[in-house]
Parts: sequence; C-alpha cells; structure tokens
Amino acid sequence: MTLKWWAVGVAVVSLTSGVTANVVIGVVNGEQLPLLANLFALTTAGTAVVLAVLAELNDRLNDRVSALTEFLVARLNEIEARTGDRNTGFVEGYLLSHGQEAAVVPFERRGRGAAER
Repeated sequence: MTLKWWAVGVAVVSLTSGVTANVVIGVVNGEQLPLLANLFALTTAGTAVVLAVLAELNDRLNDRVSALTEFLVARLNEIEARTGDRNTGFVEGYLLSHGQEAAVVPFERRGRGAAER
C-alpha cells in the first residue's frame, strides 16, 4: 500500500474514532471528550490529509518527469536517425578524391586559443 493510501486510512480512522468517542461520551454522560483528545484527533487527521496530498503530487510529478524523459529520448533517437552518418560520407568522399595519404585535419578552436597563435 502506498504512502498516500496509508495517510488516507490514518485520517479516516482518526476522524472516525474522534467522532465516535464524542458521540458515545455525549450519549452516556451528556458531556464531550476532553479538548486535548479532540485536538489530537483533528491534528492527526489534518497531518495525514496534508501528507496524502503531498504524496499524490509527488506521484504526479514523477509521472510527468518520466513521460518527459521518454519523449526526449524518442526525439533524440529520431534526430540521430535522420542525421546519423551524413558527415561520414563527406569524409570518405574527401579521402577518396585526395588519395589515401590525405589527412583529415580538424578546424582550429575558436575563441581565445585561436587569437593567441
């Protein structure tokens, strides 16, 4: 059972026991449960409700992050499939047109490193 449902169960049990105790004591003695017991029941139920809401929001956030991750992976795979080996064909064509001794030299770095030379 997840945290959310445990918190909902605790809230229900706390409120039910508080209301039942108030009704039973009210019917038997004509009084009500001490203020401390009522506050404890309400505080426990309120805390459990807040915890249940936070647990639900956490589950939703995890689901959205997972969906976004899957979308990005699919999109990046699609982009890689479309553009995958275009540069490979260019380099092979260059080498074939200039013979096997032709060297492929990378471009110089831009920025501060190129200006200093």
